[in-house]
Amino acid sequence: MSKIAAAFAGGKAFIPFFTCGDPDLETTAAAVRAAVANGADLIELGIPFSDPTAEGPVIQQASLRALQGGATTDRIFDLVRDLRRDVAVPMVFMTYANVVFSYGAERFLSTCQAVGMDGLILPDLPYEEKEEFGPLCRAHGMDLISLIAPTSADRIAMIAREAEGFLYLVSSLGVTGVRREITTDLGSIVRVVRENTSLPCAIGFGISTPEQAGQMAGLADGVIVGSAIVRLIARYGREAPEHVGAYVRAMKDAMR
Repeated sequence: MSKIAAAFAGGKAFIPFFTCGDPDLETTAAAVRAAVANGADLIELGIPFSDPTAEGPVIQQASLRALQGGATTDRIFDLVRDLRRDVAVPMVFMTYANVVFSYGAERFLSTCQAVGMDGLILPDLPYEEKEEFGPLCRAHGMDLISLIAPTSADRIAMIAREAEGFLYLVSSLGVTGVRREITTDLGSIVRVVRENTSLPCAIGFGISTPEQAGQMAGLADGVIVGSAIVRLIARYGREAPEHVGAYVRAMKDAMR
């Protein structure tokens, strides 16, 4: 069992997302530590990209602020080195294929392994093209996390059978962002996943309230929250970590 899959062994996993470098890397580090102290089971670190096609306006704006503030891939690797001094939970990068390709895939993934990353999510990487990065990920001990969307239909079983780490279930059509209501028939997607893999699955996109977190935890093995946390950081800036910690604690409590 990979370290990522093991993060789900103790119950329903809460997975917060952070845009690295928004408003600065020091605040990102403090917010990650606050999240872990309050029950986060796995951390998703977003490497900002100029054209984040899966993201809604909240994370788009965070990526822009981070890039304008001088966040680079190398500085984010330094952030991870710092976090790994005391953060033991698994951490995965969420970014785009061009970030890895332009850095050099071998160099990127070998550095991921060296600094202590556990996995990689590339939302613009189609299932049919995942072998461009899959063998390198495996060579460097990284799980390449697959996404399943409401439109995956007859591809769900195929994706699930070859998944690594955990499966990221996209709750709704469209980009990331807070949603008042999630109407997708996620239960039927989870059933197909369960029939084809023993790996855990976590639901993301649109989840922001404890009520939603509890509902989604009833369906799947974990809950991923991004925009609601990024919005808290945008609101409170360098004072955000304590608010992030309180939010994570409330969400985790609702999932128990």
